[in-house]
Amino acid sequence: MKPLDPIVDLDARSFGRLSKAALANDSLRGALDHVTTEFADRREKALSSAPDWEVWREQARAVKAHTLASLDTYLAQFIERAESNGIQVHIARDREEACTLVGEILQQAQASTVVKSKSMVTEEIGLNEHLLALGLEPVETDLGEWIIQLAGEKPSHIIAPAIHRTRQDIGDLFHTELGVPETHDVEELTAIARRFLRTRFAEAEVGVSGVNFLVAETGSFLVLENEGNARLCTSLPKVHVAVTGIEKVIPRLGDLDVFLRLLPRSGTGQAMTTYQTLFSGPKTDPDSEGPEAIHLVLLDNGRSAQLSTPLEREALACIRCGACLNVCPVYKQVGGHAYGSVYPGPIGAVITPALAGQESAGNLPHASSLCGACRDVCPVKINLPELLLELREKGDEGGRSESWGFTGWSWVASKPRLSSVLGRILTCTLRLTQSSGFLGKWTSKLIGALVPPLRTWQAERELPPMPARSFRQLWKAGLDSEEPSA
Repeated sequence: MKPLDPIVDLDARSFGRLSKAALANDSLRGALDHVTTEFADRREKALSSAPDWEVWREQARAVKAHTLASLDTYLAQFIERAESNGIQVHIARDREEACTLVGEILQQAQASTVVKSKSMVTEEIGLNEHLLALGLEPVETDLGEWIIQLAGEKPSHIIAPAIHRTRQDIGDLFHTELGVPETHDVEELTAIARRFLRTRFAEAEVGVSGVNFLVAETGSFLVLENEGNARLCTSLPKVHVAVTGIEKVIPRLGDLDVFLRLLPRSGTGQAMTTYQTLFSGPKTDPDSEGPEAIHLVLLDNGRSAQLSTPLEREALACIRCGACLNVCPVYKQVGGHAYGSVYPGPIGAVITPALAGQESAGNLPHASSLCGACRDVCPVKINLPELLLELREKGDEGGRSESWGFTGWSWVASKPRLSSVLGRILTCTLRLTQSSGFLGKWTSKLIGALVPPLRTWQAERELPPMPARSFRQLWKAGLDSEEPSA
């Protein structure tokens, strides 16, 4: 695996710089527009045949809210029953502890090659980099994950990690990295990936996967996928290691029903995910299929801290469908890498500050227009705009200058006469900036120098022509011409 590409900055504080680069990349924006629109259209089509959609959403929201309110109880129940099934459960407080645990398991299994199915949590903890440092070779087997692994990148979407790359990009990448003849045909590219990955499944000693749901009632866990690679990762190697966050637990096996209706429709527009594998323990006799040992790493990494307040706890209900990314006007323009986080888009702007800290990611909640589209499509009804607003209050974006600016505006707005005078001065000044000739250009530059935020705003936008009369003048004229009531 290549080292990370320098364009992928894992510091979320760099959103402004990275988003500007993304906006200048026409190929990236074209790919984002095509795929996010396709996902959104598929979702709408899938929902047209689901008349109980809102009922399902309410049910899933209630299940998640109940579980998260008693997470300690359900986690304890899950661990007890999973261990009685023969699953070896490990608790990791943070990313370093999780990586260490997985590394030790792999070394005990004397593994040299590790096949991995798609897992956002292993991306969150940086597992691939850790394994490489130990001299182990992790091989991503999800097609999108394998593509970005070859490119030395991180995922740019929760569901479709290589959403930012066109088939021309992928053809060029395969030609450069694999030495195959250059082609941009989708079927040929898929066949190339299948040929290169097939031998990896057979030679790997350990398979690593994520988890979609943990079932407290049975001590089982569910892995969903569409390519079949996860089943190969978890059945051919002798050891299966699953890594997941503690928030994935649900109370009963029967609760899976509603989530299996919501997740595929929200994520990819399918009525059902192609492969659904429920793990309840390692094989019990040599002739059975499956691994001889199953290890499950339960990761906290800041999640338990989110349980302290009801609003922040709500974000832990996310089932990682990616629907909010597909409708977000900000994400659709800049893509996932601009966020500097494994979790991009509206949900990423909420959970990244919780996982990485306000100091590192406190600016991400400002990467939103607060249009509410993310809340409307969320299958578990997370109130993302409200969460973003709360995190903005906690963050430091804008610093003292922004705070002083709003304080000053509030003070002026509370004094009608002063507000009127300053409004007239501002209107006249803006009219000057829109006038032709030297005076207009000079005034515009002067205002930009005195008010840097306005200069930045004007670099990408144009003010509409100033009206002949202000709102105050129109309002007063309307009142003066109003006939007395009878």
